[in-house]
Amino acid sequence: MILTGGLKSLLPHVLRRIIRCNRLSISNTSGMAEGYKQANVVILHESLADDFEKFCHANNGPLPLLYRSKPGDWKCPTLSSDSDSAVITSYFTRTDCLQYKIYEHGACTGSLKSLKEYSEQLKDMVTFHLGCSFSFEKAVQNAGIPIRNVEQKCNVSMYKTAVPCYSVSTFRCNLVVTMRPIPESKLEAAVLATSESKEAHGAPIHVGDPGLLGIQDLSKPDYGDPVHLHPGDIPVFWACGVTGVEAVINCRAPLAFTHSPGCMFITDLKNDNVTVRSSREVPQVHCISQDPLHYSIVSAEAAQKIKTLETLIGIDPGDRGIIHLHRQDELLKACLSISHARSVLITTGFPTHFAYEPPEENDGPPGALAIAAILQALEKEVAIVTDQRAMNLNKKIIEEAVQLGILKRPVPLLSYQRESADSALMFLCENGNPGRPRFDHLIAIERAGMAADGNYYNARKVNIKHLVDPIDELFLAAQTIPGVTTTGVGDGGNELGMGKVKDAVKKHIKDGDVIACDVEADFTIVAGVSNWGGYAIACALYILSTCEIHDRYLRKAVGFPPLAKKVIWLSALPSVTKEEKLLKTLAQHGVRSGKTASLEMEVDGLPFYNTHSLVIEKLL
Repeated sequence: MILTGGLKSLLPHVLRRIIRCNRLSISNTSGMAEGYKQANVVILHESLADDFEKFCHANNGPLPLLYRSKPGDWKCPTLSSDSDSAVITSYFTRTDCLQYKIYEHGACTGSLKSLKEYSEQLKDMVTFHLGCSFSFEKAVQNAGIPIRNVEQKCNVSMYKTAVPCYSVSTFRCNLVVTMRPIPESKLEAAVLATSESKEAHGAPIHVGDPGLLGIQDLSKPDYGDPVHLHPGDIPVFWACGVTGVEAVINCRAPLAFTHSPGCMFITDLKNDNVTVRSSREVPQVHCISQDPLHYSIVSAEAAQKIKTLETLIGIDPGDRGIIHLHRQDELLKACLSISHARSVLITTGFPTHFAYEPPEENDGPPGALAIAAILQALEKEVAIVTDQRAMNLNKKIIEEAVQLGILKRPVPLLSYQRESADSALMFLCENGNPGRPRFDHLIAIERAGMAADGNYYNARKVNIKHLVDPIDELFLAAQTIPGVTTTGVGDGGNELGMGKVKDAVKKHIKDGDVIACDVEADFTIVAGVSNWGGYAIACALYILSTCEIHDRYLRKAVGFPPLAKKVIWLSALPSVTKEEKLLKTLAQHGVRSGKTASLEMEVDGLPFYNTHSLVIEKLL
């Protein structure tokens, strides 16, 4: 028997010959024939071949198709070029994997070293070679990143997930992934090293907590071996070709064969040394949650566009000192988090004009509706929570926003009252169970925020607590619910969520020591006018949705890019015309400018034309 020493430097055709002769004492091919592509193998009856090929194309992250044979053809000339005799060459697919699995009606009925005894049945069968993540291991190592399973001399860990693949005919299954522990400082390098290896599954489909994929225990892989994480390692997951094995099992074919997971076919194809060039192709990694730990991926180009939006809305037209409240990249991180959310709750409403009825100002509702509109277009669930006393007003505004074409349909309108100690938890979660949240993300935009003394103050230091329902409690409760993140949008420091920058508010904002909101959000977006923050969130979500790198990460590399929906997303964005009509509607309902209480075409004392309209045009 030949042992493992030196196998990584052997040429593929030499390794195949050794495997063919059954002279290896190893259990997997990870780390072998460095720099060459390895392949998963699936062998099906020719009647199933066309549908399986469609299934591969529909899920090309886990199933990148390298080669499809003709029925009964066991040579794979595009993958190998052995100089062996024709007799031996004809055994390529039948003999050159370390181990095969046989499946009958969906059940695994055995393991084999060779398929030669099934030569008669194989005459009507088609072989598929699918890309494998072992192929990118050398590129990862060249980037200075350890391959833990190679270090630990074991197979890579493979897990079934709760992520459904795109189904084709009888081929339907959930995604299977490999997991590699990556040092946190090397995450971006690992993504960059693998992102262009599309024939080896490409970039990761998830970085962070395995529970977000439905994986309960990393120590119990469904295939392969458990791989131990070192201190500081983050679990990183790539789509895996063993998804094809799951598809074979679920289609219940009378007879099928696959490689044994980890025992790949080693090809003569060298890995491409592709240099990522344009910013559209360069991935960035950003942490968007600590509990559960969750990172997102976006292109450098999209990230830069969103940073430009953040700069545009960060001007200080009122000279209030908000430049001191800015936190870099908060818009980007907030929108990455929102893009992963299934259901979003928005709140707005700042009753600064306590002497008027209604007391609301017109900064906040337009921004909230702009966010709601893009969320509807992105097919996310969205609801708005506001003060009980303002329910009828907000209902009318929402109805008219639908008539004006700002919203596709009415947004559910909710109110919150504290009735017991667990009211907030009951509101946010089904039966108050933190494991079953109704919302993934909470957004407050120009919403009166509770100060350290428990009161609510407008910018003139007037206590308006009697007009404000305790919606802050929802944001406080969200801090205790894993998987629920929050964003606060404000322009003065007294808005809900601005507690994250309260020290800067107290130092740099007039009367900040009194009015500063004490309640934090995970992400704080500071804008010259809060509505601008809402517009920027809508535009940023559009940018992320049209970013190929981010879209693939959201889809987990299964299914197809939603290119046809781009027009729908674009039509949902705010525009000067939409916002002009909405501002007139608000004035008709008595909703006034925050600074002046005027019912004219202005927000926060700034004229709509040539100020707000110009900002909207720049954002778009």
